[in-house]
Amino acid sequence: MIFEFPVRVYYEDTDAGGVVYHSNYLNFYERARTEFLRDLGFEQDTLLDQGLAFVVRKCELDYLVAARFNDKLIVTVEIEQLKRASIVFKQKITTIDGNLLSTALVVVVSVALEQMKPTAIPSLILKELQRAS
Repeated sequence: MIFEFPVRVYYEDTDAGGVVYHSNYLNFYERARTEFLRDLGFEQDTLLDQGLAFVVRKCELDYLVAARFNDKLIVTVEIEQLKRASIVFKQKITTIDGNLLSTALVVVVSVALEQMKPTAIPSLILKELQRAS
């Protein structure tokens, strides 16, 4: 399953030339992963209240073509690999016309907040993630 999340580039996302500032791609990718979890029925604030968080351990980005002010984009989320306490996400940002702008490989780890140590992904969440992969 490939989850799609639409994003509009706002002026605040860009530099003086109207090009999306490089770190904002991380924000677009993060929003899409959050919406992906929400679509599966899991809210980040509820997980935090339960002492669980998903944190980024590693992120590899390729910037292929610049996004610009007012562009309409699609950010995708796909599970590349699912382990007991981690998820590898393959993500892309394209224009609505399908032009590939950026790719990312993001490793996210499930952690117990009190100890800030890796912990197994709860079985209910793991089951939904398996269905979505």
